[in-house]
Amino acid sequence: MKLGLILGDQLSPDLATLRALDKSRDTLLMAEVPTEATYVRHHQQKIAFIFSAMRHFAADLEQADWRVHYLRYGEHDFNSLFDALLAHCDDADELIVTHCGEYRLQQQINDVWPHQLPCPVRCLEDDRFICSREEFARWARGKKQLRMEFFYREMRRKTGLLMEGNEPVGGQWNFDSENRSAWRGGALPKAPVFERDDIDREVLTLVTEHFSTYIGNLENFFWGTTTVHAQQALDHFIAARLPHFGDYQDAMASGEDTLFHSLLSPYLNVGLLDPRQVCEAAEQAYFRGEAPLNAVEGFIRQIIGWREYVRGIYWLMMPDYAQENRLGNSRALPAFYWSGKTRMHCVSECLRNTLDHAYAHHIQRLMITGNLALLLGVLPEEICEWYLAVYADAFDWVELPNTLGMVMHADGGFLGSKPYAASGAYINRMSDYCSQCHYNVKTHGEHDSCPFNSLYWHFIARHRAQFEKNPRMRMAYRNLDRMDREKLNGLMRRAGEILETPESY
Repeated sequence: MKLGLILGDQLSPDLATLRALDKSRDTLLMAEVPTEATYVRHHQQKIAFIFSAMRHFAADLEQADWRVHYLRYGEHDFNSLFDALLAHCDDADELIVTHCGEYRLQQQINDVWPHQLPCPVRCLEDDRFICSREEFARWARGKKQLRMEFFYREMRRKTGLLMEGNEPVGGQWNFDSENRSAWRGGALPKAPVFERDDIDREVLTLVTEHFSTYIGNLENFFWGTTTVHAQQALDHFIAARLPHFGDYQDAMASGEDTLFHSLLSPYLNVGLLDPRQVCEAAEQAYFRGEAPLNAVEGFIRQIIGWREYVRGIYWLMMPDYAQENRLGNSRALPAFYWSGKTRMHCVSECLRNTLDHAYAHHIQRLMITGNLALLLGVLPEEICEWYLAVYADAFDWVELPNTLGMVMHADGGFLGSKPYAASGAYINRMSDYCSQCHYNVKTHGEHDSCPFNSLYWHFIARHRAQFEKNPRMRMAYRNLDRMDREKLNGLMRRAGEILETPESY
């Protein structure tokens, strides 16, 4: 008898582990254990989503005649996956597991389990991704810089998505320049509502009992937890959101938490949706004339381009990548990231969305909460842990490169060619946040000036040595050098005050 371990982000019926086993004689193990639920203080909704999705997937497996031994949180004495395996491997000829999504756990699978478990361990490649780790390493070999755009083109050619022979549909690879419109109001699609069953209710009760002191709440839990729910979410996105996704994917609006975003990343990242099938559904919407090319291309780029790219970076560069801090940041993450209490309306809105839903869309993450952490000079380790903890779709392989590389530019530009630093002007252009804010986005050095304005110029000035030769940063340094000295001094004073006590803003 072989034992197959199914992890919480491996809820896919075509998982390599399942293909390697025989349901007539082998057994599956799934476990909710404290070390995986608490090694960071995960958002309550993230824990509820993963536990409920795991339990539903286990029920699906049993319905398909698999023997599943499922360990529920609080109903066993095992602290870690290793402890659970140690007690269940005695009768197994072999333990089968698919390569996981986190270096911390994979290191245990590779270096500890084979020597300390009573049965052999076989770890299979996770082929649910379009680009394998080895394929990405071959693509990266010998390159001075790894640019997502060129990797993305390779993935388009490999998959054939939006391709006419060897050329892209529409005559160009990337329509990002057409995807930057601000939202100025109008009807928006409502997020899909999923019926709750006994499994959902049991898990929500469990999280309330065991994790009530963790960030977030369960009052607005809107995530699907089954393969059927995930498919319903995909169908809803294709029909109701994709047609406008391209135009407004960078937009932000007060009180509008999702706009036209897909809300599919949690389902993709735990395995309830297959990335290729999701992309094919979007592609077909274009060919049927139901969604424009800029929307479909932008969405597909996020999945087969960016998602695959950051995974490749993660496994290529770990474990040293996690320690990168090329900008020498040392400041603590402000307490309002956990409480949501700040007078900066843009930050307050994004944190409210995060606290209420374990969600914020990519521009809220990158250009508001991420941008602020970058400008403040927050220690990368602290902001990386925060992003990993608070979002339902956050797993280390995807969150670490996005946060450390793209948000914090802590890798010195390995992942992104320039830091995503911006003043309040960008936020004002892409949202209505500034019109409802305590601070004035039009001024820079006054006591009520938008903190992003002075912090931006302080960031530009203090990192001149790193960035002034970057072609994409030359305009910023020309503007800095042309700035009136009195204005610049006022900006630096204002930024210094904010850096001293960011919690007071």
